[in-house]
Amino acid sequence: MVKDMICFDDVSYCYSRTKRWVLRKINLSIKQGEFIAVMGANGSGKSTLCQCINGIIPHSLSGTLRGKVTVAGLDTQETTVAELSRHVGVVLEDPETQIFTHSIEEETAFGPENLQLPAAEIKERIEWALNVVGLWHRVKDSPLALSGGQKQRLIIATALVMQPEILVLDEPTSQLDPIGTREVFEVIYKIRGMHSMTIVMATHKSEEIAEYADKICVINNGRIVAFDSPHVIFEQFDLLKDNWIRPPQVSELSRRMSEKGLPMSRHPIILDEAEQAIYQLFKNKETFS
Repeated sequence: MVKDMICFDDVSYCYSRTKRWVLRKINLSIKQGEFIAVMGANGSGKSTLCQCINGIIPHSLSGTLRGKVTVAGLDTQETTVAELSRHVGVVLEDPETQIFTHSIEEETAFGPENLQLPAAEIKERIEWALNVVGLWHRVKDSPLALSGGQKQRLIIATALVMQPEILVLDEPTSQLDPIGTREVFEVIYKIRGMHSMTIVMATHKSEEIAEYADKICVINNGRIVAFDSPHVIFEQFDLLKDNWIRPPQVSELSRRMSEKGLPMSRHPIILDEAEQAIYQLFKNKETFS
């Protein structure tokens, strides 16, 4: 039986500076190896939910936390951020804020060195992590020489080198071009497949989420309003509109074709599905014409 890696049990959170509940009675279970996308409008609570997983809330941010968050079997209120970091890797929106050293090798070594791991093990972990993200050949280069997508892949490597069970990514591709975005998603999917890592990503990238995620958690004003597969979520156009979520382009195409009297049997959410659905649609029309 696949175990739960992350559990929110009736969780609410209020920042002390705002006096407003930004999470409201969140109940959520995420299983080992799942890729969960957290989507919703800006200010809906996506980043706050991510900060509850890595322990930044309640340990580093002032506020009131109610309920219980359990991560890898640990109660986050009773576990230090340092201990949680052994289980949860974190990737933020701007890679520049997570780069501190002068070489890719030094950057990747930073975490394991703080754990005082043996030098041979650190070297082995660095080579493994950089190979996974496709940057081993740049190991001696400066992080400043990397493109935006490569910098974000480096930050993923610095998380991987700690060998966490969970990877939390907060808008990791919002500052990247389409090529950089695709690079990051492909690396994340590769990691998940190789190591059954649990992935939680706050994002607005509908096309990529349609292709890679197992489930989408939609948050509105601090509450979970939907939690289901990409197919189920992206077929609910009113839900998407209410939560400022852009549907995948092929889903929007399908909706408009349906309005013009050309309904598909099911709204596609990725390009391959759209190609098959359009082919079948016109094949059927030829058959009955």
